[in-house]
Amino acid sequence: MYERDVKNDKIKGIVILLVGFLQAVMGFLATLNIEFQWLTDASISAFGVMISAAIMLIVGIYTVWKNTFTGKKAQRQNEELHKKGLK
Repeated sequence: MYERDVKNDKIKGIVILLVGFLQAVMGFLATLNIEFQWLTDASISAFGVMISAAIMLIVGIYTVWKNTFTGKKAQRQNEELHKKGLK
């Protein structure tokens, strides 16, 4: 139960760090009077949402993969469980 919360906090922390870094880069470039039309607060926020969604998708796929009998090793384990009458 707590593992999921810890993983979610880790993901949020990574996204916050990336977005903060991009905000800092944007501010630094602005002090040098260098501006990119595509590097705005809105694009950085959208990037943060995209990264967060991508990480959650990867975690979801990994969780499903590890908790089902889809891999070769997992299929062997499932077979052993059936042989021993544990499933």
